[in-house]
Formats: sequence, structure tokens, C-alpha cells
Amino acid sequence: MPLDLDFVRRQFPTFSEPALRDRAFFENAGGSYACQPVIDRLTRFYRERKVQPYGPYAASAAGGEEMDEARARLAAMMGIKTHELSFGPSTTQNTYVLAQAFRRHLKPGEAIVVTDQDHEANSGPWRRLGEEGVEIREWKIDPETGHLDPARLVPLLADGKVRLVCFPHCSNVVAEINPVAEIVALAHAAGAVTCVDGVSYAPHGIPNVAALGADIYLFSAYKVYGPHQGIMAIREDLGMRLPNQGHYFNGDVLYKRFTPAGPDHAQIAASAGIADYFDALHDHHFAPEPDAAKRAGAVHDLMRAQEIAACQPLLDYLGARNDVRLIGPRNAAGRAPTVAVALGRAAEPVSAALADHGINCWAGDFYAVRPLTAMGVDLDEGVLRLSMVHYTSSDEVARLIAALDRVL
Repeated sequence: MPLDLDFVRRQFPTFSEPALRDRAFFENAGGSYACQPVIDRLTRFYRERKVQPYGPYAASAAGGEEMDEARARLAAMMGIKTHELSFGPSTTQNTYVLAQAFRRHLKPGEAIVVTDQDHEANSGPWRRLGEEGVEIREWKIDPETGHLDPARLVPLLADGKVRLVCFPHCSNVVAEINPVAEIVALAHAAGAVTCVDGVSYAPHGIPNVAALGADIYLFSAYKVYGPHQGIMAIREDLGMRLPNQGHYFNGDVLYKRFTPAGPDHAQIAASAGIADYFDALHDHHFAPEPDAAKRAGAVHDLMRAQEIAACQPLLDYLGARNDVRLIGPRNAAGRAPTVAVALGRAAEPVSAALADHGINCWAGDFYAVRPLTAMGVDLDEGVLRLSMVHYTSSDEVARLIAALDRVL
């Protein structure tokens, strides 16, 4: 059964807002629309449960239960233990906290591998450890295509000194889907653990982290139809080996070890709405399934099929033009539907011109300074980025292509 787009769009109140109803939204990679269950849960928390959670009275107990529900249900979707999932204010801050833990954990002479394909969130915090004496090795992309070749990782691991490999599930400008399980296996064989930035992938279907084998997997709820929270999965044996970064008296609780500040109660509780939405999609399209990870997997495939069909005409259109540079693969099946284009001129005025035609998008470097620099893109010009998710319709893509014909 194909994705029922009418059903999907009814779950997002933004599509019925008069000021936005006739606008086609192509800045999803910067933050997706919030689904109704998330909005409902956030509103309810602020109206009924905005007290310290886990207390001995009804409103407090209900707030704590809903926070626990969010952690349990999202972890089950990802195939991990409930306490292996934690929340933080953003993915960048979650990564920074992790980097401080590894700074104390690593021994002299040990090394970290980073890429130049990443958003700065999964690059900068690790590179700064070079100032502390940690060796930083860069796994470089192909400067023409942006491709991150696993074969180029192998020599970086050869001497057995690497303890951590950090890489993206997919880049927020290149968008090619990297073979996570293959890369993880290479790292593990060399005695290293892995930190995977899933921010640009998770909106297209929350992955089964256990099946991927990743030791750490990071993504942002606000790009997955939810509130502004960073979500981190960390394997229990690794998380308990790393030095505690939270309050000393919380050191024996895995999901508190990497949250130095107090949690955002309301936004964590509202994150259970992401699970509500995914389950609603599953129940509308499939027979009942008791296993949360299998339900999430089916929804993942449903989302990806819709995105591939919607994105391919845009890739074909841009790939046929000789006046722009399409970054990343031209086959929608091999990439996320986040399409960056170097125009050979300043991109931001073009995004403004598209707004005049009812297309909401943006331009710039999108904190992907390293990959754009590696591919020779002029940072002063930036790229035009056109990003979609499963609720983007083929009609909206056709409108986008027509608008691009007018402004390019």
C-alpha cells in the first residue's frame, strides 16, 4: 500500500493554516513541521503538568510517566534498551558532552577519525580534542562527488590506534546515504567504537540502531516532527565505561550520565508524540504488529518510497541543467531527499525569489562548511537547499520545478 498522503497531511495542523496553506515547504532539513500528537502532548504538559515531575501527587506523577513513556517508546522503535536513550538540548550539545567524556577516557597516543562530510555538530567537538593531545585523523570525501568511500577509512585504522570513528548516516548537503553497518564493522574490527550523526537521516524513517550496530547514534527531534530536543542512543557497556558527565549522584543511571543540565520536562514528554505519529501511520497502512521496531521499520520503508518518488523528478530536472551543480547522487534511492545546488552565484537571493513564487526554502552553508569547502563551493555564494520529507507531494515538487524555471 502506498503512503496515504491525504491521511499524512491531516496529521500536521500547519497544512491547514491560512498563511501557509498555499506555500510549498522545502526547508524540512532545517526543521520539519510538528505533528498533531506532539503539539497536543506539549500543550497538555504546559496546561496540566507543568510542575516538577516524579512527585507524589497526580500532576507530578503524570508528568514523570509521560517523560518515561517517551524514552521507552522511542528506544523500542530504535531496537535499543530504554535506558540507552537520553535527551539533551540539541545534538550539537549532546556531541560536545560526549567529547568531554572521551577527552578524559582516551589515553596518550590514541586517535579519533572524523570526516569532512559532516555537519559541524559531529566534527567540531571532536576536532577540538586535538588541542588536548588526541590525534585527529580526517577521512576525506571525494572532492567532485562528496562520496565518503569506506575504502579510504581502512588505512586510517591500520595501526590500531583509533578508538573512535565519527561519521554521518548522511550529510545535510551531500545527502548520500552512507553504509553505516559496513563502516561500523570496519571500525569494530580495528578496535574502535562509532558515533553516527543521524540528524539528516532520521526524518526519513527512524532507523533500527541495534541492527546498524552503531555504538552512539544521534538525531534531533525537531527534524523528526517533534519538539526541539537532541536524542542520543548510546550502547550500555560504552556509556558506563565513559566518565560520568552528569551530577555525581546520578552516575549509576545511564540516561543521566550525559545530561549535565536538568532535562526539559515538557519537550521530553512531548517527544512521545513522535511515537504516536509513527504508530498512527503504521496502523493506517498495515496490519497490527506488536513489535515497535518492526512497526518503525515498516513506516521507514513507507516514508522512503514516497520520498524517492517525489524527489527523483527534481534530481532529473537539476541534473539536466548545465548552469548549476547538483551536489550528491542523482538517484533518489541512494540519498536523502535533501538537495543542495551550487548556482555559481549567490544562492540566497534565489531563495528569496522562490518565496515570491510560493516556495519556502533557504540558502547558505547550513553549518556544512567543511564538505562545501572540500568540494570547492564558494562559501560566500553558498548553496540553494531544497529539502523534502514524506509529506511533500509530487504536486509541490512540480510547483518547485516550475518556479526554478522562472528564477534560475
